[in-house]
Amino acid sequence: MKKVILSLIFTLSTVVITAQRDKRLKGIDKELNNLLKITNTPGFAIAVVEGDKVVYAKGFGYRDYENKIPVDANTLFAIGSTTKAFTSAILGKLRADKKVSFNDSPRKYIPELEFYNDDMNKNIIIKDLMRHSTGLPSSDFSWYFFPTYNKDSLLFRVKYQAPITGVRQQWHYNNHMFLAQGVLAEKITGKSWEENVSNDFFKPLNMTRSNATITEMKSFTNAAFGYQQENDGSIRKMDYQDIAGMAPAGSINSSVNDMAKWLITWINNGKYNNKEIIPSSYLNEAISPQMVMSSTLPSKNSPDIHFQNYGYGWNLSSYKGHYRVEHGGNLIGFTASVAFFPTDKVGIVVLSNQGFSEVPSLVRNIISDRMLNEKKTDWVKRYTNVQKRARELQEGNDVVNTSSNVKNTKPSHSKVDYVGNYYNPGYGKFKVFIKNDSLFMQTTDKTRLFYLNHYHYDTFEVVNVRNRKADTLETEFEINFRTNRDGAISEAMIEVAPALDAIAFKHTPKTLDLNTTTLKQYVGEYEISGMTLKVYTKNNSTTLYLFISDDQPEFELSLTAQHKFSFKISGQELKVEFKNVENNLFKELVLTQPDGVYKAVRK
Repeated sequence: MKKVILSLIFTLSTVVITAQRDKRLKGIDKELNNLLKITNTPGFAIAVVEGDKVVYAKGFGYRDYENKIPVDANTLFAIGSTTKAFTSAILGKLRADKKVSFNDSPRKYIPELEFYNDDMNKNIIIKDLMRHSTGLPSSDFSWYFFPTYNKDSLLFRVKYQAPITGVRQQWHYNNHMFLAQGVLAEKITGKSWEENVSNDFFKPLNMTRSNATITEMKSFTNAAFGYQQENDGSIRKMDYQDIAGMAPAGSINSSVNDMAKWLITWINNGKYNNKEIIPSSYLNEAISPQMVMSSTLPSKNSPDIHFQNYGYGWNLSSYKGHYRVEHGGNLIGFTASVAFFPTDKVGIVVLSNQGFSEVPSLVRNIISDRMLNEKKTDWVKRYTNVQKRARELQEGNDVVNTSSNVKNTKPSHSKVDYVGNYYNPGYGKFKVFIKNDSLFMQTTDKTRLFYLNHYHYDTFEVVNVRNRKADTLETEFEINFRTNRDGAISEAMIEVAPALDAIAFKHTPKTLDLNTTTLKQYVGEYEISGMTLKVYTKNNSTTLYLFISDDQPEFELSLTAQHKFSFKISGQELKVEFKNVENNLFKELVLTQPDGVYKAVRK
């Protein structure tokens, strides 16, 4: 045990001494601590590699912000979409073994994979999945709000997702296509994507702390919690985001010490400790332009970016005249940047436990200037200037209220009419239900609960309420309910992406379990102030009726919750609830109407 501890101390000391001797990184700790403070970031870790060595690795801030437990170079973070390079590289190894061709149709290996039209089914090749050239736009709404562990179920949804351009005409980011790569490898190897990524990379690179599931992440003691910075500057702890079946697109958790080994492999033509991990022929192709992302030219905000292309799971661009290979990653509570300069043989990984943070890219650029011996840009000052300008716009007269909200409108239906299940085969299912006299929405993601806040007419704001304070509620999206020719709620329309028309989710009204045995508990006569209310069924049906008086028609009761019903009089919704069971019969009928609540007792 003493030898193991001494070996560990020696390894850590070597990293520190190397960094101290590298004049390019002189004073970097102070600069990064200052950045941590200015950006109000819980924590981040960084590793810098050059050639086949780690020249710097350190943590800043806290992995557990509440308990002030610090980050170190072994702290686990979710790396998000920087996972993609691992997934495509699995196919690179399979191609080297002559088990697949990138010019094959993915349907050769996944026959059940279908696209929106015949042109896509006939022309899309595996290479299109790897470089985002299928013509499919981002469809993250489909898995983000409707997650499932069943990868095949997620791929089934692709058939119903419409393209916005032709195959290989434009670059459009799409996570489903990296899921498809993971499944394709599963079909060839007979192993899960998680097993493939571990066997192909984690084990041979000795990435002992890296894993691909939230369950494993939680089992490690030195793992960061994720956080989000609120508009008022406060830091809020977030639940881990489990992307479930979408794992091949972004589920890896790792440390900067482990990711340094991954970078060394890419910088050294696919070799680590002189052993080939990634085939060199694949590596060179993966970091070469496969698709133009945009016709990027230098701008005021990005004067040093001269092009922007995509390889296989990598963004390709220039930085101050140096060829840069990079990819970012975002999951709830975490942001990552993994970058390297193949010609300069320099790599930088920055992992942060703050969602949608600027810190990883800022740290990457600060380190890049030093390691590449380029003129230093004051990235911190540039960041603070951008933030200052944003606050001025928000607080000043430059902000224009563009809300389309129409005041003093009401929904066309009573709340109970919106209740039920809603389904779209390309996205998933959600339910709308009533709780505490309010409408709520629940998708397959049980960690999030949504309140439907009336916006205007039949449009509601979908507000995330679970584990959130009242002053931090956020509108995730809007939902518009539509009716059929009979006036019943028939579908819910949701704009899932700016490039797409609103998606229709078909409505199936909620039906609770009512049978003749259950109905007998309600049937009978109830007396209130000398008046008799009659509750009955007809012809052994499972429909319940209420008769109040001779001058009014009978009312059909609609079941809204257990032992709760509703009906309408002159457009107004009235509620009926049965209470107090005795000898399998309800003894009380509680009638709620606009002028009050009345209790009738069984005769």
